[in-house]
Order: sequence, then C-alpha cells, then structure tokens
Amino acid sequence: MLEALKVRDFRLLWTGRTVSLLGSWLLVIAIPAHVYALTGSLLATGLTLVAEYLPPLLLGPFAGVVADRWDRRRVMIIADLFRAAAVTLMLFATAEHSLWLVYVALIAESTGAVLFRPAAQAHIPAVVGTGGGLSSANSLNAAVDGTVRLVAPPLGAVILTFAGFQTLIWIDVASYLVSAAAIAATTRTTAQAVSKRVLADLAAGWKVLRDLPIAMALLPLTAVFLAANASLSALLVPFGIRQLGGSEQIGLVVSALGIGFLLGAVVIRRLVDRVQPRFLLAASQLATAVAFLLLFSSTSLVVALPAGVAIGVFGSMTLVTSQTALQRAVPNEALGRISAVFLTAEALATLIGALAGPLLAQTVSLSAAVVVACVVTAGGALAGLAVMPRAAQAECVV
Repeated sequence: MLEALKVRDFRLLWTGRTVSLLGSWLLVIAIPAHVYALTGSLLATGLTLVAEYLPPLLLGPFAGVVADRWDRRRVMIIADLFRAAAVTLMLFATAEHSLWLVYVALIAESTGAVLFRPAAQAHIPAVVGTGGGLSSANSLNAAVDGTVRLVAPPLGAVILTFAGFQTLIWIDVASYLVSAAAIAATTRTTAQAVSKRVLADLAAGWKVLRDLPIAMALLPLTAVFLAANASLSALLVPFGIRQLGGSEQIGLVVSALGIGFLLGAVVIRRLVDRVQPRFLLAASQLATAVAFLLLFSSTSLVVALPAGVAIGVFGSMTLVTSQTALQRAVPNEALGRISAVFLTAEALATLIGALAGPLLAQTVSLSAAVVVACVVTAGGALAGLAVMPRAAQAECVV
C-alpha cells in the first residue's frame, strides 16, 4: 500500500492533498452552523450545499480541457491559491446582511476545486505510472479520506466552539497555501500544448470517452451509485434522531464510516490489481446496499456502528476500483477531460440524490426511501456485471 510513497513527487502531492483536505473538512459542520447562527433559517443553511455544487455542474467539462491543455502542476498551484483567497471572504460575513459573502466564497472555492481535481487525477498516473504504484496511490488517498472524515468534522466543531469561526477560516486558508507550496516543490513538467479550440477539445474528449467501453460503462454506474448513496446520506440525521437517540449517536456513526474508509483502503490495495473491475464493483456495491439496509433498520448502536463501518469499507472499495480502472483505461492526454466529465456527473448525481431521498421520505416514508435507494444500488451492481467489458481486467497486475 505504501509503494507510491517511494516517489518523491507523489509524497509532496499526497502531503499537500492531505493538509488541504483536512482544512476543508474542518468547515463541513462549521459553515452550516455559522449560517444558521446568523439567520436561524433552514433554507439559508441548505443553500450552502447548492453553492458548492453549482460550479461542478456548470464548469466541470471545461475544467477538464484546462487540465489537458495546460501544465497540470501549474493549474493545481493556481487553484490552491485561488481557493485560499476565496475562503478569506468568509471572514467578513459577520452578520446576516453580509451572508452573501459566504455563498460567493463557497462558489469561488468550489470553482477552484473544479479546476484542481481533474488536474490532480490526471497528474497522478503521470507521476507513479499505471501499475501497482497507481493502485497504491489511490489506496493511500482513500486512507486519507477516511482519516479526515473521522477526525476533521468533530475537531472543526470543537474549534468552532472554543476558538471561533474566524480561526477555522484561517486554518483552511493556511492549508491551501501549504498544498500550493508542496505542489510547487514537485518536479516541473512539460507543459501541454495550449489550444484555443475549447469546443473542439471537448468534442475530442467525448470521442475518447465513447471509444472506451469501460469508461462508458463506468459513467452511468458511478452516477447511479452516488445518487443512491447521497439520498441515504441526506436521511442519516433524521434517522439518527428518530431511531438512534440524537446527534451524539449520529456522530459515532459518522466516525464508524471513517473507520470503514480506512479499512477499505487497505483491503482494496490487495484486490484492485488481482480481480476484474466488473466483479469487484458488483461485489462491493451489493455489500454496500446490504450494509445500508442494516444501518437504517437498526434501533441501537450495536447494529448501527458495524453497519457504518461496512458502508465505509465497501463504499471506499467501489470508488477506488472505479477511479483506478478509469485512470488505467484513458490515455493520459485526455484524462483531465474524462475525469472532469465524471466529476460533473458525480456532482449532478449527488445533488439529485440529496433532493430525492428526503422528498420520498417526506411524501411516503423513511423506510420506503431506504428500500428504493438500496434496490437501486443493488440493481446498479447487477447491471455492472452485464455492461462492464469482460476484458476490463486490471491492466498492470503486480
């Protein structure tokens, strides 16, 4: 699992990503709490989510063109510096009349993330290769995701309580500056040929996507999985209050999910180079559906916590398998555009799921929404077995 850390440039990229991710996740609870404290409005609080997902929906494919036509290293540095500047706007949102600064800052920060993520996903295979180093890199990133999910939200809540909102903002700004400095310390790369034919580049990227059966199969399968996952994630808080006893229990379940992500990163490192993606995806998605059903059927932490760990394990395996298969199948010169298409689909699916789950739960019942999401997840797993190319095997088995 640690193979990729032998590469100096990946160590720097991984360090920068870890620090900036930690800074961002410290604000996951703090920003909605700050908005709610200023306004007392559930609608105003909910709009923070909308502000974060608008840029991926509107700009995702164009960010992929930037990633494939400009020096990816430089794109990531500029994106980090832009996000650092954007977040500072929240320092001035101290009253309800200045709340608009929070939304502007979130949109700007998300725009920077839209530019950063395709460039980072496309740059990693160029740094570590497409063999065992790539699966090691993705597993390490998944381990970071799990650790940050486990530690950062409750830590952010503690800092918010004892040090205040502005302290958290400065920490996030500093995290982006550290990330930019770490990336700047990596080896300079040969810049891509700059093109002014944006629409032509988009069309060329789409042609690459259409000509890759595994990518065309992964796109809808990933979107369906993430939509179902988002619908249940949006129901976790009301479920925890109704059936588990309150916010403290919800926090424990979220921590269990983080532990699962960590364990999943270890497991998937051993499997992703040895098992065909179609089988690995089907098994992990089916297991995720079962774990979600167990979680939302539980009435105590005795069942809920193990189910949360299982969701983290198999959800992590699903995401790492999809990402690794895509990075190995797509030519590197088009990987930025293809990654951006997937990130746009991810944003759209997450937004749809986050709206559909609560709507179905409110109009029918919570249990009905859970059953529908689990059936959709399981159906997507079975569909993957049918539509994923049989030859889509791990390409550089170690």
